[in-house]
Amino acid sequence: MAEFTLSRRLAAEALGTALLVATVVGSGIMAQSLTSDAALALLANAIATGAMLAVIITLLAPISGAHFNPVVTLVIAIRRGISLREAIFYAAAQAAGGCAGTVLTHLMFGLDLVSTSATLRTGSGQWTSEVVATFGLLLTILLSARSAPRATAWLVALYITAAYWFSSSTSFANPAVALARSLTSTFSGIRPVDLPGFVVAEVAGAMLAMLVAAWMFGQQQAAEPANASRTQ
Repeated sequence: MAEFTLSRRLAAEALGTALLVATVVGSGIMAQSLTSDAALALLANAIATGAMLAVIITLLAPISGAHFNPVVTLVIAIRRGISLREAIFYAAAQAAGGCAGTVLTHLMFGLDLVSTSATLRTGSGQWTSEVVATFGLLLTILLSARSAPRATAWLVALYITAAYWFSSSTSFANPAVALARSLTSTFSGIRPVDLPGFVVAEVAGAMLAMLVAAWMFGQQQAAEPANASRTQ
């Protein structure tokens, strides 16, 4: 990954996050327009999101590491896979890309470019769900880096597809995606006022996963490689 300039890596992070959010929001809009069955709509949303994750992680990991998630970047920075300066730029690129993904999706479906969500997502159940969902995501990333690095893209995709169904929050597990989803009043939206609770829960879940992974690896744990083809 060192052969790619920071600008190219940031472009990859922004592009990947934009495609991820476009898939989350767009598949939600499409599903809701085709069926009144909420369970079927959620299934379509989950499958589309998992499929896109497998694609963008596989294709963009050699360039940027395919984080597409500020808490993934945070954990990799703490583990010295990238510098603090790079981590800040990565997070900014992810947030910008995510918001662009929402705007682009609204444009494709003929909606207002930004429509603030009114979907209520708050309370202890939702926050606990986000802790658990993010914990599982980061643990999948960190453990697969050691046990099955070539399969990480598929493991992450499968985990998120499953987490849509076992978590009451439908597994945002990503502050950049949560921010972008606050800009849509469609199926996948979240009220902007509910964002802080989600972000705190996601950071908590990521930190817990990092500690658990470090404990499992014990003295064998090495500094985190920046290439998320090994970490996401």
